[in-house]
Amino acid sequence: MRDAISRIDTYVSEMSCVDFEADAKTQDAVISCLMILGEAVRTIDPDLLERYDYPWGVVRAFRNFIAHEYHAINMERVYHAANDLERLRSILDRMLETEFR
Repeated sequence: MRDAISRIDTYVSEMSCVDFEADAKTQDAVISCLMILGEAVRTIDPDLLERYDYPWGVVRAFRNFIAHEYHAINMERVYHAANDLERLRSILDRMLETEFR
């Protein structure tokens, strides 16, 4: 998950929303990484997730939306989601540090 977040950061860190909306390759790369995040959350023990305050269901739901409603994806929303992953990264770091020392 941390690798997917790092890749997303690399793809969009210097990119405006307008540029993102015009770049199909970057859109595809970010969408792929967001799907990886949603799938990965699905495989984590729910008891472990409950110990960390984060909207895990939103990550899964976003993956499901991308996979099943691909014709209705709003690239501006994807761009904003891609730029709003720092809290998730922080929680994952804390999780790894606390749970898997």
